[in-house]
Amino acid sequence: MIEAGALHIIVPLALVACAIFVAVCRDLLYSVVVLAVLSLLLAFEFYLLKAPDVAIAEAGIGAAVTAAIFIITIRATKRME
Repeated sequence: MIEAGALHIIVPLALVACAIFVAVCRDLLYSVVVLAVLSLLLAFEFYLLKAPDVAIAEAGIGAAVTAAIFIITIRATKRME
């Protein structure tokens, strides 16, 4: 099992990697999916920091609702490349 100290190093590094990928990626749908993953990682970090109420709110609103709104908006627009 991974110790909590290692998770406090791995999760922020994964957050930074996801944030860079969101900024660099040219496809909006991939960016939204990675943004949802970033939000779930952030919720996990909040849980590790002993803030489960904030983690639940981040997972529910940040990952689920925001990603759904972005995906619906992307589907409603026309792609131009």
